[in-house]
Amino acid sequence: MEHASHPDIVKRLKRAHGHLAGVIAMIEEGRPCVDLAQQLHAVESAITNAKRVLIQDHMEHCLGDGIEHGGKAAKDALGEFKTLAKYL
Repeated sequence: MEHASHPDIVKRLKRAHGHLAGVIAMIEEGRPCVDLAQQLHAVESAITNAKRVLIQDHMEHCLGDGIEHGGKAAKDALGEFKTLAKYL
């Protein structure tokens, strides 16, 4: 199921992919570790933000709307929320 946030998440992940490719190239070029750490932090932040948007969107639309509109039992939604909480 595609959500409205998925195109934004794909953009974020593609950006992270580009940063990661840049870091690999920097390592191969022998760039300073401080520069590498800074770029790896950017990759990590981009992935973390993409994950956060994905999980928040899922909680709001799949869990919240599912319960509200009767498509998902509260017990099932709670179980799914507990599973998602592991990834926060």
